Amino acid sequence: MSASGLALTLAIVLTCASGGALADAQPAIPPPTASPPPPARRDVRIGVVGLPTALDPLAALEGAGALVSRQIFDTLVVYREASTDVEPALALRWGVSRDGLTWSFTLRDGVRFHDGTPLTAREAAASFERWLKTEGRPPGTALVWSSLLRGVPGVVKDVRATDARTLQFVLFQPYAPLLTVLAHPGFGIAKSTTAIDGTPLLIGSGPYRLAEAAPGRMVLEAAAGHWTGGARASRLTFLEMGSDEQAEGELDARSLDVWLPRGPPRRTEGALSIPGLHVGFLALQTEKAPFTVKKIRQAVATALDPALLAPALGRAAVPLLSFLPPGAWASRAGPPVIGGGRQAVAALLREGGFPQGRTTSLLIPVGEPTTVNRTKLAETLYLMLQASDMPVDLRIEPAEAARSASQSGTHDLVLGEAAVIGGDPHFLLYPLSTSEGAEKGARASNLSFHRSPRLDDLLIRASQLSFRAERLRLYQRAQATLADEVPWIPLYVRLLWAVARPEVRGLRLHPTGIHRLHGVWLDVPS
Repeated sequence: MSASGLALTLAIVLTCASGGALADAQPAIPPPTASPPPPARRDVRIGVVGLPTALDPLAALEGAGALVSRQIFDTLVVYREASTDVEPALALRWGVSRDGLTWSFTLRDGVRFHDGTPLTAREAAASFERWLKTEGRPPGTALVWSSLLRGVPGVVKDVRATDARTLQFVLFQPYAPLLTVLAHPGFGIAKSTTAIDGTPLLIGSGPYRLAEAAPGRMVLEAAAGHWTGGARASRLTFLEMGSDEQAEGELDARSLDVWLPRGPPRRTEGALSIPGLHVGFLALQTEKAPFTVKKIRQAVATALDPALLAPALGRAAVPLLSFLPPGAWASRAGPPVIGGGRQAVAALLREGGFPQGRTTSLLIPVGEPTTVNRTKLAETLYLMLQASDMPVDLRIEPAEAARSASQSGTHDLVLGEAAVIGGDPHFLLYPLSTSEGAEKGARASNLSFHRSPRLDDLLIRASQLSFRAERLRLYQRAQATLADEVPWIPLYVRLLWAVARPEVRGLRLHPTGIHRLHGVWLDVPS
């Protein structure tokens, strides 16, 4: 019942209770009127974990800092919806020289920073040049650049403007992932200025501008005239949440509209998820018998049933049937890498000459930051391998000890986790699969210690050739080779979660976790 209807009902009840008829009621005291409804709220309140106190795009590879930066700073290219492939943003088109050393970007005309000044190629070049300077930079503040561009300056020799709308990157060596990683908000174009209190300030050109920053709270206001058509909500307020329980209470109290937890939330009502870019895998030590034999490695993969993995993963992750998660560009659709039935396992073990009674050690690191219950997952792997006549001895060890053991190659099997950082397949397939990462010691990333000239050739060329279609073909071939040689086995991809109130519209999660929020709004009565 509406407020006005309720007021009328109360008036009728009071009149009848006094013994008078409605026709005889005296109008000397008018019935109470309903108070006007509150104005529609056009700000969206978003709960996050790890909200920084100050915004530095290059310091945030993942998490809340990168998410907030995405809304404020435009990048040359952006990730497509639900994929890490890219599409135009500030740059309308681009090209690369024959030697792969010079990338040229033609910028969109008419873009302005939030202070009203034009965003030209010269301003863009100055933004990148500022990140290239290492003198006096505090440690960790160039995390994005060093992680995605092989250090600082890494592969970048120079960034320059050749005219008002043309920006060029000059590289020391060909580096094909450049185009993908430039969609990361750490490479957003920023104008350096000074705030009223004299502190350094970065201004962007994105759909939102920073209006307020305080511990546990950041407020963004919609910027007028953005080239995307503008933001749907007038304000985004990011709030630090200490726990899932706190966020749930804030949602119930309507003081929070969206909750972005690090793991699966307790609440299922209003929850949505998407596979992210963090991948769990099982590495087989291919230098140690019996895993020197390809048939035995194939038998291990065949013994792992996705239907049995799923309950062990719960709501934290889903089984991964290929070597790249579905949100990474170049992900290969084909026969599942895992599963196949006990008869197929038995045949592969027989053909590979698996020694009867041989017990395999499975190393499980615990204590690392992950949303997956590794102990439960280890128990499930144990049962599946035992059921396929491959006895297993579980070695559950603290993360540091397990890392040292796996990098020195003392394991038979080891459970690991890696990510398609920056969205490019290079950052997952190259370190896990090439000979470069197979040198024992603290820098070892190829924990299978598998050396394949064919894989090396495919993945090295894919990291250097700039033509996207050719890179796609090479990554498809590399994944087919991995499925045949099976040096490591993909097990799961972690899920990204959100919980939204019923009034929230336009929320689209992205596999990177760096969601574009300018299309989010509240459907409330005006």
